[in-house]
Amino acid sequence: MGALVLSCGLLVTMGLHGCASLEARQTGALLAQPPADMPAQVALSATPFFPQDELQCGPAALAMVMGAAGVPITPGALSSSVFLPGRGGSLQIEMLAAPRRHGLVSTRIQPDMQALLREVAAGHPVVVLLNLGLSLYPVWHYAVVIGYDLPSREALLRSGTTELQRLPLRTLEHTWARSGQWAFVVLPPDQLPVSASEADVTDGRVTFERLARPEQAARAYRVALQRWPDSLVLGLGLGNALFASGDVRGAAEVLARVASQHDSAAAWNNLAMARLKLGEHEAALQAAQAALRRAQASEPRWVGIAQATLDEVRQTLSGK
Repeated sequence: MGALVLSCGLLVTMGLHGCASLEARQTGALLAQPPADMPAQVALSATPFFPQDELQCGPAALAMVMGAAGVPITPGALSSSVFLPGRGGSLQIEMLAAPRRHGLVSTRIQPDMQALLREVAAGHPVVVLLNLGLSLYPVWHYAVVIGYDLPSREALLRSGTTELQRLPLRTLEHTWARSGQWAFVVLPPDQLPVSASEADVTDGRVTFERLARPEQAARAYRVALQRWPDSLVLGLGLGNALFASGDVRGAAEVLARVASQHDSAAAWNNLAMARLKLGEHEAALQAAQAALRRAQASEPRWVGIAQATLDEVRQTLSGK
């Protein structure tokens, strides 16, 4: 593959096999009948470019997508958190985690060529994991897809030391397929990928909450909940993030809706804690009792927590 083989020697932790001979079926279908709601050509030219140093394609790719998301940063500033010198590469889990430490949400996208191009069409550069070698002798490489040209059947990438690489869409699919079509986008908390599944968006936000400020986590959950209003996890996440940010009233309102909608022991329990914090003791007692009933009926792992919350509420009431 000549100049395409730009090894950054990265370490891959997933099982990657069985894709080397895959025909570019997704690309063929896409080119045979291009979606009417997708532009034929897109180029995210404003995406920053950082030529990679030796073995540093991971930090370089991250710096590019983080800069595009509004957080200017250099590969050098990211290297210590994502690059493992002893193994000569960057772990996927660290690639996803690093942007979250800087207030951005990393989200896996669907393993599909159309999903990839839809993200780009939405203005989101995409980090892709490619194998530029062979299945038996892999050459793993992170690159950033910044555009495509359907009439020319090409993808536009920032890759290695090349600021604008034109790669046949079929070649992109072949090399991407060998990684199980692993890819992700990096966005501010108030934006969503256009192609990611509810499960991947939820996972990205739950993980983001562990590293982000509560108000950032609340923004991330709120925008996701607007797309999936029936999600228990997103509703709980928003309520808990609001509580942690000091907006206890807002947390109580969200948790009350979630508890009523899902009859969840966790939601009732957290609502009881919010009501207690607000000094609404009778309402807290009712929520705590509902939490324990629900836990005893069908959510046994919450029984101990719900009982402890009910005891705390009763103790508060008895001390009035």
